[in-house]
Order: sequence, then C-alpha cells, then structure tokens
Amino acid sequence: QVQLVESGGGLVQPGGSLRLSCAASGIIFSINAMGWFRQGPGKEREFLVGIGWSGVVTNYADSVKGRFTISRDNAKNTVYLQMNSLKPEDTAVYYCAVLANMLARTVDYWGNGTLVTVSS
Repeated sequence: QVQLVESGGGLVQPGGSLRLSCAASGIIFSINAMGWFRQGPGKEREFLVGIGWSGVVTNYADSVKGRFTISRDNAKNTVYLQMNSLKPEDTAVYYCAVLANMLARTVDYWGNGTLVTVSS
C-alpha cells in the first residue's frame, strides 16, 4: 500500500528555518506529482506547493512563495520542503501528498503529517 512518512517537524523560533522530508513507498514515485499542505489550529487544510515528476515544474501558493522551497530526489523517493523566515502563523500540521493533478491541487494519497510550531 501507499505510505507517505513525513519527518523534520518540531519547535522553531520566529525567523528560523526547518526542512521537512517525506519518504514515499508503494508508488512509482518518479512519475507522480507531489505536494505539501498544512492545517493550522482551527483552520482548513490549505495547499502550499506542488512539484511535477521531474522537479522542473512547481506551483506555489502566494502565502509561502519566496519563503518555502519544494524539491525532490527521485532516487530516494523523497520530497522536501525547505521553510525559511518562519512566522508564528506558519504553526500547523504539515502534510505530504501524492497529487492527482498539480494545477487542480487534488490529492490521491495523504501522509499522516508532522507538526511545526513556530514560537519564541
């Protein structure tokens, strides 16, 4: 079965950085678009960014453009999210996803999430 395992979450001070990783199994990773979403306290889950199978095409939400960077390593079946200049409002559970359609931001599979807390 498909498994997406996120890691790298934790507590970070405002202005700090974190890199999240998502290791995938049970899919042909190299042909799938991947994405990151998050759900903050009391908020709906929101799309952050998607990356195409080759890593060339990306699609960022305006809320994270310029601060977050997605990348992937198809040899390791892993997608990453580098998060810089973190703000308290970035506090959320971050989810990795296999995207059914990157432009439509629809999802085939979800990971279980990793918690990121931005606080001093």
